[in-house]
Amino acid sequence: MRFTKMHGLGNDYLYVFGEVPENIKELSIRLSDRHFGAGSDGMIYISLSRVADFKMRIFNADGSEAKMCGNGIRCVGKYVYDKGYTDKTHLTIETLSGIKRLELQVRNGKVKSVIADMGTSKVSAPLSLELGGQTLTCLPVDMGNPHAVFFCGDVESVPLATLGAKVEHHAAFPDGVNAEFVQVLSPTEIRMRVWERGSGITMACGTGACASVAAAIEKGYCERNVWVSVRLDGGTLQIKIDGQGGVLMQGPAETVYEGESV
Repeated sequence: MRFTKMHGLGNDYLYVFGEVPENIKELSIRLSDRHFGAGSDGMIYISLSRVADFKMRIFNADGSEAKMCGNGIRCVGKYVYDKGYTDKTHLTIETLSGIKRLELQVRNGKVKSVIADMGTSKVSAPLSLELGGQTLTCLPVDMGNPHAVFFCGDVESVPLATLGAKVEHHAAFPDGVNAEFVQVLSPTEIRMRVWERGSGITMACGTGACASVAAAIEKGYCERNVWVSVRLDGGTLQIKIDGQGGVLMQGPAETVYEGESV
């Protein structure tokens, strides 16, 4: 099996063009291992679609299937264009959270960045959680996958490895949740760290960045129809949310190497 390792701001996956095999859970766990495998946050399979230009399926490092991945979908756009599966710069991608639209930014024949229409953000009422003897309040956000956004004064001091795991497996989220910890720097810039459901700490999370800006707007920290810079461990994404909750995300997509599993 040949694969391409790609990343969006350090959020890395192994990309394969073809149908998902029956042993995908075992395969994703084995190849994602950073010591005994290729090393990644999971695997993404790309195929043709009956309802869109292409279809993507996302499998986390623990073998579970995700509905959507913002950094991953940008890399899907780069993959299919750079490898010649399409010459279109406006694409539709079928995901488990609906059809998403991409605008590819091409330079010298290669995709360098992608603007993705991420659909609509849905922010719920604040939710208080008991976490290891302390009560923390989050804003749940639906981006086609579930997020819990926490605002804090110093995001660098958050014990992400322990606190993120507790949030993901909290009883309030029976199917698990992505946990974002956010520090507001200005009305047009926030700093975010993330614990991803099924993968743990990652360098970046595209849907998490969208959810964080949606939550910041709900709290009055940021404004609609303005590009907001989201500083992640792996780099910066640009997010804009309109008056109806529609979300645009702009960011890079990079190829790391080609590999073969034997």
